[in-house]
Amino acid sequence: MSKQPTDLREQVRAGYAAAALKVTEGSTACCGAQDVQIDENFGSGLYAAGDVEALPAEAVAASLGCGYPLAVAELREGERVLDLGSGGGIDVLLSARRVGPEGKAYGLDMTDEMLALAVANARQAGVANAEFLKGTIESVPLPADTVDVVISNCVINLSTDKPAVFAEAFRVLAPGGRLGVTDVVADDRLTPRQRAERGDYVGCIAGALSFSEYRAGLAAAGFTAVEVTATHEVADGMHSAIVRATKPTSTPPATQPAEAAPKPTCCGGTGC
Repeated sequence: MSKQPTDLREQVRAGYAAAALKVTEGSTACCGAQDVQIDENFGSGLYAAGDVEALPAEAVAASLGCGYPLAVAELREGERVLDLGSGGGIDVLLSARRVGPEGKAYGLDMTDEMLALAVANARQAGVANAEFLKGTIESVPLPADTVDVVISNCVINLSTDKPAVFAEAFRVLAPGGRLGVTDVVADDRLTPRQRAERGDYVGCIAGALSFSEYRAGLAAAGFTAVEVTATHEVADGMHSAIVRATKPTSTPPATQPAEAAPKPTCCGGTGC
C-alpha cells in the first residue's frame, strides 16, 4: 500500500528532527558538532569554504542540501529573502550576510528541532536580520508580495504537493521577484516508479519531478523565464539542478469576453 501524503510528511519531519538532534547532541560532546551530510553529493561540502568558515559549526554540520542556492539567487543589498525548508539555518545566515542590515532573511521550517537549532545558530553568529518561521512550504505564513527572492536547497522535491509550493512561492514574491533554488530533478525518461526506486539510494530523491514537469509546474503557477539546469548526477538519471524563475512585474490582463454583435436597427418592411 502506498503511503499517504501525511505519512510522507511525518517521515520527512522525523528524519530532519533526528538530524537536528544529532547535531545538537554532538555540539555538547568533546568533539563538537557531528556532520550529518548524506554523501559527497549532499551537505556542507558543496559550499565555498570562505562562505561557511565564519558560521557556527552546528549550522554547517546540519546542512543537508544538494547545492548552493545563494550562488543561484544572486542576492543584493537590502533585499528580502525567504528560504523554504531552512533546516539548521545555513542558507538563512548566509543570505542575511549578503543582503546586509537593511535587508531581511526569513527561514521557514516545519520541524521544531531544526527551528530551535537555527535560532541558536543565528544567536551564536550574531545575526540580527534573520527570522525563523514555523510552517510548511505548501502554506507559507507570510502575506503576499512580502519578499524579493525565494530560495530553497533540496527541499521542494520532498513535498507531496508541489503545485501548492510553486503557487505559494509565487504569492509571497513581490512583482519582479526571483525564484532561485537547487533541487533534485529526474530525467524525463524516468517514470515515477523508477524515481522512487532510486530513493532507496538517497531518500530525498524519490519524489523528484522531471525536468519537463518542473518547468511546466512553475509556468502553471505564473512564473516566467523558467530555467532548470543540471549540475551533477546524484543517482542514475537523477540530478542536482539549478532552478531559476521570475514573477512578472505585472499580471497580464484577463481576456475580456467578445462583445455581442449589435442588433440591427429597424429597417422597415417585415424584417423587424
